Parts: sequence; C-alpha cells; structure tokens
Amino acid sequence: MNTTTRRFQPARIGAALALCAALLPAVSQAIPEFARKYSMSCAACHAAFPRLNAFGEHFRDSNMRLPNWRDTTAGTGDERLALPAYPPLAVRAQAYAQARKGKSVDPVTGATEQAGSDFQSPYLIKLLSSAPLSDHITYYFYGIFAEKGGNGETIIEDAWFRHDDLFGSGVGMMLGQFQISDLMFARETRMTFQDFMVYRMAGITYDRGVLFDRALGPVDIDVGVVNGNGIEDNLNINSPGYRRPDKMFDNNSDKTLFGRLGTDLGPVSVGLFGLAGEQKNATGPAGQDSGSRDTDKRIVGLDLSGEAGSLYWFAQYLWNSWDGFLDSGKNYNWWGAFAGVDYIMDDHWAFSALYNLADAGDLDDTDTVYEGIDINSLSLTAAYYFMRNIKGVAEVNIDFLGEDPQSGTFFTGHLSKEHYILFGFDAAF
Repeated sequence: MNTTTRRFQPARIGAALALCAALLPAVSQAIPEFARKYSMSCAACHAAFPRLNAFGEHFRDSNMRLPNWRDTTAGTGDERLALPAYPPLAVRAQAYAQARKGKSVDPVTGATEQAGSDFQSPYLIKLLSSAPLSDHITYYFYGIFAEKGGNGETIIEDAWFRHDDLFGSGVGMMLGQFQISDLMFARETRMTFQDFMVYRMAGITYDRGVLFDRALGPVDIDVGVVNGNGIEDNLNINSPGYRRPDKMFDNNSDKTLFGRLGTDLGPVSVGLFGLAGEQKNATGPAGQDSGSRDTDKRIVGLDLSGEAGSLYWFAQYLWNSWDGFLDSGKNYNWWGAFAGVDYIMDDHWAFSALYNLADAGDLDDTDTVYEGIDINSLSLTAAYYFMRNIKGVAEVNIDFLGEDPQSGTFFTGHLSKEHYILFGFDAAF
C-alpha cells in the first residue's frame, strides 16, 4: 500500500532493502517474526517499536519482503511452491494498571460504576502471522485472544491477501479485512495508549472489502470498496434456507466507496481522503440501537505528516455528514481531528503527545449517545525500552471538557471527566 510514505533515490532504496527487517505492515502491527526470518534487528526498520523509520516504511510498501525472501522458504525442490520454513508466528502482549476519573454510565437508567484504580491485565494478547507466498502475493492476519477484558473469545481483525502488481500494471490489490483509516495513519502503529478517536467515531476502522493502490509519478492513489458494516455481521441465507451452509457478510445493498490521494510537498506528506456510503440509522433509547433504514454517509479528510531527525509529527482532520441518521428528514454534520508528535530520544527513551478534538455538531442536544462525540483531551506518554521489543509505558490523559449535567430523558453527553494515569508493559516477540 502507498500510505503516507516518502520516496527514495535508488541508492536509498537499495539501502532500505538491505537493512529492513522487523516489518510493520501498512495495516497491521509489528511482527518480530520478520526479524527472525531475516536474522536482523528490529532497529533496522523501527525508530522505536512500533514507530517505523523511513527504511521500515519502504520495506512495508515492498509487500513485506526482502529480495532474498525465497532463501527463507522450505527446500521442497519445487520452484512453484514457496512454503515458509517454519510456521511464521509472533505474539504481542500488553498489561496495564490505571488510576482514572472516568465512570461507566448507563445511558437509560443513569446507573454508575466506577473504579478509581483498575488493573488491566491482560489488556491485549494477539497472535500474528504473515509471509510471502509468491513473487507478488503476501498474506497477513492476527487473532485476538484477549482484549480489554474480553477473555474466552477469539476475534480476527486484520486478515488479507495482497498482490503487488496485478497483470504487470503496477497496481496493487488487497482483499480481506482491514482498517479504512490506515490509508491515513495506522492506529496499530501509534505510540500512545490513547487512540486516534475520530477514526473510531467516524466508523472507518475495520471493514471487509478490496483496496487498490498505484503510484503515478509524485502522487499515490488508493481506491477501495467495502461492505460498510464492519466485520461483525454474518447473516443466514434462508430463502428457501433450510441449513444453507453459506453466509452473507453484508446487510445492505450498497457498498462504501473511499479513496485517498497522497503526495509530498517538500518535507511534508499530504493526503486528501474521501468516503461515500451508507450506514443504518440510529434508533431506540438514547440512539443505542441500529435501525432498518439505510442512510447516506459522507466523509472528507485532510492528513499531514513529516519528520525532522528523531522527531515525527502528524495531524488529521475529518468532516462527517450523516444524512437522516436520527430523523429521516435531517442531515447531521460533525467534525473531528487529532494531532501528535513522537520524539525518539535514544535507544531507551521515547516521548509522545497526542491531542484529540471533536465537535458533535448537529448531534449535540439530541439526547443520544452521539453527543459523546465531543472530546478535547491531551495524552502525554513516556516509554522506556528495556529491549528493542519490550517497553515500559507511562501515560497521562488530561480531559479539558467540563462535566455536563444530565438534561434530557437519557443520561448522555460528557457526564464525567476522563482523566487517567497509566503504567504498564507492551511487548512483541
């Protein structure tokens, strides 16, 4: 994928291919498996895990392989068979302890639960896998065994095949599950515990579909089509329907179209993003339920990024229009943004700041949970790297919004502050 990347002169490309190892795919996370495969250090491609350096970005965009990738396959004697020499697996694990101000508030009853201190372990356990399967095809997936307290369940999020040169055209194609927002900034590569909130609020994270990419001179073009309803739905085919083995993954007749144009303007990478599709309307108490109406959804975005030595900066703005989302005769416009900076001081220390800002706009005062789009917070993070692939993390989140009193039928809006301080570990192996 050509996503917010920088172009290199041939000599630098050669150096990148010679040095890159612990890759971080464009829509995924760090996989130490690639360090094992090519017997190289994570530092070749990471400024600090999971932040990629310039070599790592190029390796990622080279369909996650070095030129000698076939040397790492099993010796089957069949040139038309490229099997990894061993199962290509890696693990990512996180554990945290938090002190927080935020509460869990039931939007209907107002019942509140709060824990001022919270041990979040395991916060995340993932099994990851990726390998080249041919000169042009690579696969990637990861499965979650525990996330945010959801023990006892396995969920597949990223899962795709990618061909990097369809019919010799220079067009790449990725088919599977991926995050639409990765066209701008991959959530999985962020240095902060705090998320890029507008991506979640706009509903442009995981979905199922196909993505095409092509570089045309100085411009990178990405165009995709997805179902538009996430990755949770699977529907029985029940006409006539008795024990039909197949499933439908889409719950509406229209697909969601999206794309991004990216280029470099001097030292700044610039991207323009657009999306047009449909989503189900919101209904029920506090708008928590999904209705039966298909409503139009449009997004326009601008992303900027750059680096100066060990300093990396990035910014994103998204304007959203949800037509008829609550009332069929009304359009609801809102916007969100974030900006951040990562400073890699040395081999042991990295510091990050992330500012999230969003305005619910026409969704304010609707007596629905969508009033909660409003956010104004600053997250400050320090990471100490015990080794290349394991770090201790400390983060504080400062919430600048005031607490809103409950004013409607339901308990919605910013009813409690969202300050927190967090300590923990993040490792990949």
